[in-house]
Amino acid sequence: MTAQMFDLSGKIAVVTGATGVLCRAICHGLAEAGATPVVIARDKVRIDALVDELSQKGSHALGISADVLDKTALQAASSVIMDTFGRIDILINGAGGNRADATSMPGERTFFDLPQEAFQWVFNLNFMGSILASQVFGEVMSKQHAGVILNISSMASYQPLTRVVAYSAAKAAINNFTHWFAVYMAKEHSTAIRVNAIAPGFFLGEQNRYLLIDQKTGQLTERGQRIIDHTPMNRFGDAEDLIGTVIWLVSDASRFVTGIVVPVDGGFMAYKGV
Repeated sequence: MTAQMFDLSGKIAVVTGATGVLCRAICHGLAEAGATPVVIARDKVRIDALVDELSQKGSHALGISADVLDKTALQAASSVIMDTFGRIDILINGAGGNRADATSMPGERTFFDLPQEAFQWVFNLNFMGSILASQVFGEVMSKQHAGVILNISSMASYQPLTRVVAYSAAKAAINNFTHWFAVYMAKEHSTAIRVNAIAPGFFLGEQNRYLLIDQKTGQLTERGQRIIDHTPMNRFGDAEDLIGTVIWLVSDASRFVTGIVVPVDGGFMAYKGV
């Protein structure tokens, strides 16, 4: 009985930003739990590579190239998914990240120097990308009267981190949206539609590596060392560390859970340094 609660067999799971480090692992986890991942990202080469990996594991994964900031492209993707599978059971809003020119750095750029375009790009990708995808794929769920949406937040949403001002603001907005959307879907559409989020701690990815690892020496930067010092589990997260929490939140194992943001952070949020 317990194992069946976590079983995702037959579920169609749309994952945006699917080819990133974290969501790539999540796609593999979903497939291993029985779901069929729909891989959505911009780079077709990387999409095809991930779909091939999943196919080798026996998954009938589908890959679609689309920009989460292009609602028309997302609507086209939704049409393809519905024509292929006839339903959407899970949406994981994984598209996100940061940009160097939206990051304040001592001796390079202050907050006052951050270009509006860079700030707006980071905020839009992390917040509006989730809003638009939730509008498009969430509408399908509203007509089905069932579904699960999982947003990707961050430790930066709880306690704004130095340097990444646009990213922190966007992730804080994600938390607020997760609470709001959970209530909206349950009250106005169906109590069988749930909305939650996970807040990863510090995981090494393509867009934050330059802040945490010195490119010349391969050693921790000062910032990276401070993070490790304030993480009781004394390491960065591995992408696979997210899979268990994700499976719990998108499966029937959490069928009475909606409107929450779950930290997956090695204890970072709990530790105040004393």
